[in-house]
Amino acid sequence: MSNNATVKTVTVEQIGSPIRRPDVQEKTLIGLGLNKRHRRSTLEDTPAVRGMIAKVAHLVRIVEEN
Repeated sequence: MSNNATVKTVTVEQIGSPIRRPDVQEKTLIGLGLNKRHRRSTLEDTPAVRGMIAKVAHLVRIVEEN
């Protein structure tokens, strides 16, 4: 892969609160760079990030960038 190859990214927005959720879900949100509702974070699209998103799918949504 060359240095100027485009890296796929995914943007997620937090839509739910981690209050009254298991501690691991709150820590997963923090790992995704989210800590308050309606905040967005753009991350590299890797299997690890996709797995984190799947664990808190009820608290986040994937934002479609145009």
